[in-house]
Amino acid sequence: MSQQKKTTTNPSEKTIKIQSKHNYENALLWLEKWGKKQYGEKFRIQPEDKETHLKLLCYFLKDEAVAKQLNINLEKGILLCGPIGAGKTSIMNLMRLFEPAQDRFIMKSCRDVSFEFIKEGFDIIHRYTHKSFHPQRHTPKNYCFDDLGTENSLKYYGNETNVLMEILLSRYDLFVSRKLITHLTTNLSAPEIEEIYGNRLRSRMREMFNLISFNINVPDKRI
Repeated sequence: MSQQKKTTTNPSEKTIKIQSKHNYENALLWLEKWGKKQYGEKFRIQPEDKETHLKLLCYFLKDEAVAKQLNINLEKGILLCGPIGAGKTSIMNLMRLFEPAQDRFIMKSCRDVSFEFIKEGFDIIHRYTHKSFHPQRHTPKNYCFDDLGTENSLKYYGNETNVLMEILLSRYDLFVSRKLITHLTTNLSAPEIEEIYGNRLRSRMREMFNLISFNINVPDKRI
């Protein structure tokens, strides 16, 4: 990626000009190229999604100048919202490629976490919270929990537990004390998140995450 300083225009807002050492247009082309390799020739960076992609790129490139202009806090995680089929999972998978291999966040389906809980019980909550550190380097294992809301409250030996709520509450404490970063994708609205997970978690999520959204009217890309 070019290291020369240049003016980059937000692809969806032509009036916004951003000074950056990164060439965002080239980054978008690179994203589309790798998207085609991973998801097939139908993968496209759609014009209506470019503003969302720009915000994600500035975060994962750690571009402080652009992040400041777009009100992105590089010390928080990403909460990526959008309708079903918007491309949340695929774009977050691709964003992993902008991080050093040893520091890349791990994609984890919320449904898979709930199935693990059924099999293994409360150890799963510790796996994704206090055990989320590399044993030798002691650096955080950052996760993206994909599709929040698709899991259910589950019973383990008769005890009903909202697994993701417990994991996120514990990861909030570790975010405050040890800078543990969490990313989420979801198609839930803010009121739906509060209804399912409670206002205690929703309040903490405001502190943990940058909210980035696809337009609610984007078409289902799976069709």
